[in-house]
Amino acid sequence: MNGCVVLERFPAGGPRGSWPAEEFANTLRLEGQLAEVVMDLASDAFLVVVRPREASD
Repeated sequence: MNGCVVLERFPAGGPRGSWPAEEFANTLRLEGQLAEVVMDLASDAFLVVVRPREASD
């Protein structure tokens, strides 16, 4: 995942039925950013990241 920017991190052990990382990423998508959620196994956290846009985008 070279070149990604981590915008926020959320602990993986959230309450059942709660998806704060997905909700945050969705808010960013509605604002036009290409945010996605990835899992960082080493820290047991969900990361909301934005990948750099390609030169052709």
